Amino acid sequence: MKAVYFLVAIAIVMIFFMVELFNPFIKAICVSVLLTIATSSLTLFLENKLKSRIFSSTFMTIGLAALFFIPILYCIFSFANFFNQVDQQILISNLNNMKIFIQTITVNMLFLDDFLNNITSKIDVGKTVQDIFSIGAYLGKNSAKFMIDMVMILIFYFFFTLYSTAIATFLRDLLPLKKDDSIILFNESSNVMTVVLYSILVTAIFEGFLFGFFLTFFGYDGLLFGVLYGFASLIPVIGGVIMWLPIVIYEATTNSITNAIIIAIYSILIISVIADTFIKPMIIKYINQKVVKTPTSVNELLIFFSIVAGLSTFGFWGMIIGPAMVTFFISIMQLLKKYSDDFKEHVSYDD
Repeated sequence: MKAVYFLVAIAIVMIFFMVELFNPFIKAICVSVLLTIATSSLTLFLENKLKSRIFSSTFMTIGLAALFFIPILYCIFSFANFFNQVDQQILISNLNNMKIFIQTITVNMLFLDDFLNNITSKIDVGKTVQDIFSIGAYLGKNSAKFMIDMVMILIFYFFFTLYSTAIATFLRDLLPLKKDDSIILFNESSNVMTVVLYSILVTAIFEGFLFGFFLTFFGYDGLLFGVLYGFASLIPVIGGVIMWLPIVIYEATTNSITNAIIIAIYSILIISVIADTFIKPMIIKYINQKVVKTPTSVNELLIFFSIVAGLSTFGFWGMIIGPAMVTFFISIMQLLKKYSDDFKEHVSYDD
């Protein structure tokens, strides 16, 4: 047996055990690697300005923490304060009034009356309120888990950023590819990750601002609901709905049906249709063409749908994992095509 085969076999076995060893941190490691790739150009820019790799890595880690930690902490404390102030009896009374209101307006609508009565008769308002508060506890528990994951991601991110050049050079030398091909593979992945990260941040901030600013005119905490909508907008299809629908229901039952209709129309038409469906792909295209030094060859719509697919499959961090998988697959297919064409030319030349 040749030494190289022996070493490859040992390496495969060791990779298996390393995966088992670091299994609790696999997602955190993957996300931190992808974030490192996505922010590599900005890290290099800061390194040139600060003249220090450790300072630029520290600055980037603090900046990333501020983007996620501060908004999430603000939401957690705001929700805790909200649930402490809510009077369950008043909430039950409002929901009962809403139930009676729905049953009243559908009396003369024969095609809806039986259907809605069948639904409302099965709703236990008291149990629903308890479920709402249990959801609050569930969110608190998962927020704590999310924060722990975030801490691990930041730790890995700092060290990957600090040693990114050495790691990238080692991996390029390790791959059985020509230097130019490995550079193309790394650059394409880096460009797509940059486009994805920046476009997600811009669209989340943009849509959150649209929603939060509009709600301030109705007496709501615009900052809180803007931050929540920004995170909710990352959830495919129903992201925006889970934010504006409860507010619409609350307005319809306690304040004004007119306000509820206005908020619903604004959320659907301005944010969901115009901002999310039309403006978001335009933002991705702009960032790809103007922000990234070398525009990626991956289509903007493919990037958009890979973000949606990633969120659906892997949850919150799927917005980064999804596009990374798609980009890597396309890059591998392009290299296979190149090597296949070279092989065909070589065969035809020999003939």
